[in-house]
Amino acid sequence: MNKLKNLPTTNTIDVQKADNFYQMAFQFQEIMMLYESAIKQIETKLEILNKEFKVTGRRNPIETVKSRIKSPDSIAKKLQKKGFPVSFSSMTENLNDIAGVRVICPYISDIYSVKDILLKQPDVILLEEKDYIANPKESGYRSMHLVVEVPVYLSETEHNVKVEIQLRTIAMDFWASLEHQLRYKTTSKVPDSVRRELKRCAETIAMTDQEMEEIAIELQTLE
Repeated sequence: MNKLKNLPTTNTIDVQKADNFYQMAFQFQEIMMLYESAIKQIETKLEILNKEFKVTGRRNPIETVKSRIKSPDSIAKKLQKKGFPVSFSSMTENLNDIAGVRVICPYISDIYSVKDILLKQPDVILLEEKDYIANPKESGYRSMHLVVEVPVYLSETEHNVKVEIQLRTIAMDFWASLEHQLRYKTTSKVPDSVRRELKRCAETIAMTDQEMEEIAIELQTLE
């Protein structure tokens, strides 16, 4: 009977579970704060560029900037889908798009200009580049994807944090947003006929993008 006294009571187990939960929640908050701070770094750089173009009177290659952080549910699902463990260390090592910034540009050439300007900055380290404009996906999707690393300075520590930057024209973003909605509104397999129609729309939009840029260049030569 005396040995039973050393066993943990139900209350003790509950307290331990609560402590573990609070520790995990606090650690997750800390990690997400780093990703939010990394997004701020990129947004600040783009905001400064915006202001520079306005002050100098040059045409602005940035139309709008959007950002997002993946939800815990999305993070867990993506790790499982890729066959990685669902843990804090696994998400920071294996996922590049927890923090995302989307830059919408007027013209295709603006995408490459903004990319070059950002990558010239010494604290923006390029880890990965996928040019879906030069090489569109099978679906017709077009965009420039960059995975970069930026430093986040805290009171006593420095962290290098990954951010995915997507650069699109207004037309590319229009197609991608609608295509995303259409795909996620149905739980059934998308028919091949719909896939072909979506791809045809993407190609039409790409041609319009090119034509609009050619018109813009022509107008610039007249000034």
